[in-house]
Amino acid sequence: MLLFSNFQYYGLQILENVIKTRWKILPRNQCEGIKKYVVGLIIKTSSDPTCVEKEKVYIGKLNMILVQILKQEWPKHWPTFISDIVGASRTSESLCQNNMVILKLLSEEVFDFSSGQITQVKAKHLKDSMCNEFSQIFQLCQFVMENSQNAPLVHATLETLLRFLNWIPLGYIFETKLISTLIYKFLNVPMFRNVSLKCLTEIAGVSVSQYEEQFVTLFTLTMMQLKQMLPLNTNIRLAYSNGKDDEQNFIQNLSLFLCTFLKEHGQLIEKRLNLRETLMEALHYMLLVSEVEETEIFKICLEYWNHLAAELYRESPFSASASPLLSGSQHFDVPPRRQLYLPVLSKVTLK
Repeated sequence: MLLFSNFQYYGLQILENVIKTRWKILPRNQCEGIKKYVVGLIIKTSSDPTCVEKEKVYIGKLNMILVQILKQEWPKHWPTFISDIVGASRTSESLCQNNMVILKLLSEEVFDFSSGQITQVKAKHLKDSMCNEFSQIFQLCQFVMENSQNAPLVHATLETLLRFLNWIPLGYIFETKLISTLIYKFLNVPMFRNVSLKCLTEIAGVSVSQYEEQFVTLFTLTMMQLKQMLPLNTNIRLAYSNGKDDEQNFIQNLSLFLCTFLKEHGQLIEKRLNLRETLMEALHYMLLVSEVEETEIFKICLEYWNHLAAELYRESPFSASASPLLSGSQHFDVPPRRQLYLPVLSKVTLK
């Protein structure tokens, strides 16, 4: 950063502290002045793509200051904020990319980090405001995903969407084209595959009964894409050890997706006889990923295998000496679910 920018940066740190600690005692005209100043700096700096890259740290600080202002001002003193930022985003792709970052930061501050920082009443008010006005934000995300050829902007939009998925009304996830767009348009693109798979994992972690068909679709379409990207005969252990960071992250994200989906919805897939083969393919991936020599991935896989074994045991306890899972024998009275998983679990014990 330039020397002048360094002075600006430290000045912004002081400004951020004032906003956090003294905002409520400032005269309204000063509050409005600070707000306009910060917004003006953000628009000026982030509208130029070359400036965005050169002044990344400076713009990041401006974004955080704006979020602190929003926590004080929105929605009471700034009711048009959502429509303002959405409208501005349609004027410039570079500005839109930075606005996605602001929306992501705001979501994190309100839904992830609000505990202990703002009152429960204020937090609830902010959350309600985000939910009530989310349609405008979602339409902007959809527009970018469907129309933009700007890869950094699309990636920023997917990252922002990822932060939204744990709180937005479920209709935006299951009653739109979002799932199919993530799978068909972005999952098989190297630049977007990790964030897309994270989004699908977040969706897979939703535990509701009214969207069973959508969960089945998510599973089958994702598996179809995965088999094209990572054939079932791939030596995943070797691929991980030889892979670049992005490829290694994909394998870890794959383990998270399979673990999350199978824990939450595995029994839904089991009940569909036409999906038994797809289920076995997912379990085969889990076996292959379990061979990867990486602690975090091993913990993820172990969590799923422990969950499955405990679930089968609770349904039909057995003594260790008579266990068909340990002996490998196919006893005539083995419960159906245990019989289904027996070939896979027998391989797990050999890993």
